[in-house]
Amino acid sequence: MSDYVITTDSNSDVPAAFLAAHPLTIIPQYYAFGDTVYGDELNMPPAEFYETMRKGELPKSMANNPAVIREKFTAILKEGKDILHIAFSSALSGSCSNVQVAANELMEEFPGRKILVFDSLNASLGEGLSVMRAVELKDSGAGMQTVYDTLMEERDHINVSFTVDDLHHLQRGGRVSKTTAVLGSMINIKPVLSITATGELKANGTVRGRKKALSSLVKSMEETLDREHFGREYYAGVVHADCLKDAEYVAGLMENLGIAKKVWINDVSPSIGTHAGPGVVGIMFYGKKVEG
Repeated sequence: MSDYVITTDSNSDVPAAFLAAHPLTIIPQYYAFGDTVYGDELNMPPAEFYETMRKGELPKSMANNPAVIREKFTAILKEGKDILHIAFSSALSGSCSNVQVAANELMEEFPGRKILVFDSLNASLGEGLSVMRAVELKDSGAGMQTVYDTLMEERDHINVSFTVDDLHHLQRGGRVSKTTAVLGSMINIKPVLSITATGELKANGTVRGRKKALSSLVKSMEETLDREHFGREYYAGVVHADCLKDAEYVAGLMENLGIAKKVWINDVSPSIGTHAGPGVVGIMFYGKKVEG
């Protein structure tokens, strides 16, 4: 059985503590303020990024760089190792397609090597749960094809839901109308959204008030748990856009339910945060099969 390396992109938001124990090759995703592009050698701390947004500067996100993908993959292939890449949702970005194109080209250049690209159909730590699952399976001795097949079987069971604090960022991205953003902000309406089985965003209604919105994430999670098949041997997570205390509050509610062996907390990476803005809180966990 050939040795292999697990790779992913920076949108997976795998926590630093996990990466310290399990180093991974990570393909950068890019974002920019004006003409300054971040994501590779140049990066902006999440707190600074979201504070810049609060001051009115609007960033834009960009897909990964095919040249960087080739460079990082080639280095691994030259070591005689195969690659399992876990990608950001193909429904939300062209990044997965860029990786697949590079993989096909490189497998022609290195005919003895194999590259599998797993489309997570997810984002942020929802994608990251697949990454961490893959690492643990590999560490237990599973081969690359077995890990890939397991990720495919479990992909639709990763549930992700989140709430935003400012509707205007969703309006800028075309997710809600300008009228909805203005009126919703006036009466303190907070939308709750999820990621579908096809990797797209879906609105799940609204809640009035921040605290109720945060609590509703966990309440809906309770209705979606599948303790029989996905118990305490799996991870769960909470991500936030510069609102750590809110994330800790939600993580505490999740931990009280005993749904996972660990509830990770991490920042939403800037390349994803460009679309939702500061104040986002999201949860991700293994549960019942995600719909549509």
